[in-house]
Amino acid sequence: MATLLIIDDEKAIRKTLSEILSFEGYTIDEASDGEEGLKKFKEKTYDAVLCDIKMPKIDGLEFLQKAVESSTDVPIIMISGHGTIETAVEAVKKGAYDFIQKPPDLNRLLITIRNAIERNSLVTETKTLKRRTSKTQEMIGDSEPIRKIKDTIEKVAPTDARVLITGENGVGKELVARWLHEKSNRAEGALVEVNCAAIPSELIESELFGHEKGSFTSAIKQRIGKFEQANGGTLFLDEIGDMSLSAQAKVLRALQEGKITRVGGDKEINVDVRVVTATNKDLLKEVEEKNFRLDLYHRLSVIVIHVPSLNERREDIPLLINRFLQDICDDYGILKKTMSDDVVKLLQTYNWTGNIRELRNVVERLIILSGKTITKEDVKNYVTPKQNGAQ
Repeated sequence: MATLLIIDDEKAIRKTLSEILSFEGYTIDEASDGEEGLKKFKEKTYDAVLCDIKMPKIDGLEFLQKAVESSTDVPIIMISGHGTIETAVEAVKKGAYDFIQKPPDLNRLLITIRNAIERNSLVTETKTLKRRTSKTQEMIGDSEPIRKIKDTIEKVAPTDARVLITGENGVGKELVARWLHEKSNRAEGALVEVNCAAIPSELIESELFGHEKGSFTSAIKQRIGKFEQANGGTLFLDEIGDMSLSAQAKVLRALQEGKITRVGGDKEINVDVRVVTATNKDLLKEVEEKNFRLDLYHRLSVIVIHVPSLNERREDIPLLINRFLQDICDDYGILKKTMSDDVVKLLQTYNWTGNIRELRNVVERLIILSGKTITKEDVKNYVTPKQNGAQ
């Protein structure tokens, strides 16, 4: 249930509101003046705040101003027995969700709190959806390898040159592919992604080229393949090194002729697709072991972009941590937690075998399990040496 903060210098009012709202299922924290309220507000995440106006030390309007400066999302409901229309207008202008006079009407108070929390949830959800559906995420980092990748993308993206992206799992190969598409002349077209390692070898051809009804037992209707879906756009083949040799032969033909044939069909279909691929394997070694076609390798690797491991770009870790702190806290609808420089420096010494994906998971775990400020003790407790030993 939602957690509320009640700030009022009158103990009787705090007690009454606390009992009523606790009975309604809310978790309640109390503060006897604006100064104590502001301290609690900054230390803990609340779903809504009820705040009196006339209080010692820091009055309600000053609290409101400082609270809004630190978090614009938490709804703050002002309550006062000395309220005037001018005071109410001033409070709303400064960011208050609503203004209620004392003694408050119980039904109106409960409805106001419920609506404030629901609106806050919608705001948080909208921000999360906007970020997730934005065309592409920012490539975080200012290290030399990342600057080189960004420069290469700027040069290569406007062309139709095929790009092979190499690097370990979790380094961000998918993000490079998205940047190539978004900065290309095909940005208005579709970016269609296929994880070749996740599709059984007997189904990969149907996935890529589609199939006709009745072409095999479970083909109960015609299916459009990924090449056709990406027509006019970009096809991103992730983990290309795991593709079967028979599928490789058909991909090679599609690249050479710009045509495909659906499984079980005989009609040639023209496709205009830019192909970007990625792998965590050494494809030349796969060629030597007869697992990958050399002619296909040469077709795919017009441009090769190697994405370094996180251990090779440790100077980017503070930037990545800061972004993850912001994004994850936004996703959870809480105030951004902080991490001191000594904690960041400690994390820079770790062996990130899972690369950026592992770092993000660790930051998310620390956000969930730690307090307002993430400490070295939190890292010691929640990032175990066996999981992530220091260098």
